[in-house]
Amino acid sequence: MMWFVIFAEDHENSLDARKQARPDHLARLNALQQDGRLLVAGPCPAIAEKDPGLLGFTGSVVIAEFESLQQAQQWADEDPYWAAGVYKKATVKPFNAVLPN
Repeated sequence: MMWFVIFAEDHENSLDARKQARPDHLARLNALQQDGRLLVAGPCPAIAEKDPGLLGFTGSVVIAEFESLQQAQQWADEDPYWAAGVYKKATVKPFNAVLPN
């Protein structure tokens, strides 16, 4: 198992679609967490505020454990935000968690 970072970028003006697909998106993340494979996950606000209001989000970051880059990519590709039209691009890379240790 290895950590992988998934950085997904949102389409502009996708806040409503994000809100609608969020329960299914969170269910997948909760499953990773229950398996002990989730390091961190969360959205990237469009402004430097925890609640960006109507400005919404520019993307999401997930750092989780997978058996391979291919499995991490497949997991990322199956995110409900794709079908909802939220995501426009995702980058998946291996990640070495060094600190904190």
